[in-house]
Amino acid sequence: MSDFEPDSRLVEDSYPVTELPLCQLRLMNDARYPWLVLIPRRPNVVEVFDLDDDAQRRLWQETGLVGRALKEALGGDKLNIATLGNMVPQLHVHVILRRQGDDAWPGPVWGQGTAEPYDLDALAAMRDRLLAMVEGVDALRQD
Repeated sequence: MSDFEPDSRLVEDSYPVTELPLCQLRLMNDARYPWLVLIPRRPNVVEVFDLDDDAQRRLWQETGLVGRALKEALGGDKLNIATLGNMVPQLHVHVILRRQGDDAWPGPVWGQGTAEPYDLDALAAMRDRLLAMVEGVDALRQD
């Protein structure tokens, strides 16, 4: 795992939140949506099937647990989960909390409008909420 580096585009577009047992959890820098990205800390992984069976199960477990915790903590109408990789081939999973009437509803968030970066206070507050959310889910804690 020491060869893992998140793609520079993910680093430029997001902020680190915490390390989960498999994934690095990051917050996308777009305050319009509660939008998280999980990046498995494995080098040279492009597709889900590039992970071994245990890591695949762990990825979907972390994705589901983060998604559920996000929706329960912040409310919302729908949770969008996606692995695209057309622009950034490194495997990463988007977990986006959607609300009816948000800037892109009911369509996808990609390519809709202009991202609204977090100001430092809002970023700190959101990161604190996300950390509390993750720490409240036993299965997401580091072993």
